[in-house]
Amino acid sequence: MNPVRIAVLGCGTVGTEVVRLLHEQAADLTARIGAPLQLVGVAVRRLSRDRGDLPVDPDLFTTDALGLVKRDDVDIVVEVVGGIEPARTWLVEALRAGKSVVTANKALLAEDGATLHAAAVDGRADLYYEAAVAGAIPLLRPLRESLHGDRITRVTGIVNGTTNFILSSMDETGVGFSEALDQATALGYAEADPTADVEGFDAAAKAAILASLAFHTRVRAADVHREGITEVSAADMASAKAMGCTIKLLCITESSGDAVSVRVHPAMIPRTHPLASVGGAFNAVFVEAQAAGQLMFYGQGAGGAPTASAVLGDIVAVARNRLAGVRAASESAYADLRIRPIGEATTRYHISLDVADRAGVLAAVAGVFAAHGVSIATVHQSGRGNEAVLVIVTHRATDAALAATVEELRALDIVRSVASVLRVEGE
Repeated sequence: MNPVRIAVLGCGTVGTEVVRLLHEQAADLTARIGAPLQLVGVAVRRLSRDRGDLPVDPDLFTTDALGLVKRDDVDIVVEVVGGIEPARTWLVEALRAGKSVVTANKALLAEDGATLHAAAVDGRADLYYEAAVAGAIPLLRPLRESLHGDRITRVTGIVNGTTNFILSSMDETGVGFSEALDQATALGYAEADPTADVEGFDAAAKAAILASLAFHTRVRAADVHREGITEVSAADMASAKAMGCTIKLLCITESSGDAVSVRVHPAMIPRTHPLASVGGAFNAVFVEAQAAGQLMFYGQGAGGAPTASAVLGDIVAVARNRLAGVRAASESAYADLRIRPIGEATTRYHISLDVADRAGVLAAVAGVFAAHGVSIATVHQSGRGNEAVLVIVTHRATDAALAATVEELRALDIVRSVASVLRVEGE
């Protein structure tokens, strides 16, 4: 049969592995698809870069990505460059021309996935992006295909390996954030500039994609409430341990009524929860659905080979569709749910206060909580000289009520500082 012709945009860590797997698994891929895959071009930034023993004819490399996308001898465009532009221009051009797209670009999908989906409809082409969230873990296709007949109520996940490595290290060794970050950097788990990871931007983009699929609603990264882990301290981790919990950076998406809530933030979770045991740089996503119940997806969420595995899986699916003359279902955004602001989200909270150690302090603090309708579940006090530390865990309350409580506490002369505020999830 005639080959299915592939253009790869980007030949970095992931792109190199994609090209290598296309070569090494050529016979198996041909058998699975029913036709051979033919690499017809690879777009790169620099032609002069040494790519070692990569099994590619040097004449296939080009710096003209748009020109490669426009070629008539391209059936599938694989994009592993990342970023918004020029990737969006390349992919829209491909899709409108009827060329299917496989991408790992979480930032673009979270920022402007609607444009890509519309272009796919216009060109009657496929848009697949399994590798955009959680690397090798088969997650997105189950959400948009296997569970399409069910009603998903909540998706909770650890979707950033760098932050999970840092928090796992803090939990296991008792070190602070800076020391754990240095260790992650030395081992190659953190970038030279780790901002996108530790401040939650990466996880927020993935949360937007998960929420869009789970709740049939267009959710953008800007809709996601985002908090990073830079303020998590060794004292917070010790307090979590005392409660039988650990701290994870969670992406939480949930639907209730006519609205969907999407948030990313550090949270305490009980050690009995399945996500609590996810250590190192691994990812895991916990899905709750009405009929299917609770499902857990776990595995390596990043890295060249794991991500390339997800890309190859999409290539096989797209190539099969082309040979059969069909295309996958288009975007499902019929629900169009309201995005619930963070103030309406409800959960429990762990608040640590540095206060003056004198009579009446606890009553004054409790009065502030009561005034804003936030019910206290437990209080622990420890003294040190003229100061004391109050650790308060609440019952469920709205984020707006808790924020108002914390603001008033900071204004009290008996409160020296609000040392930390953490949500408590998964109970």
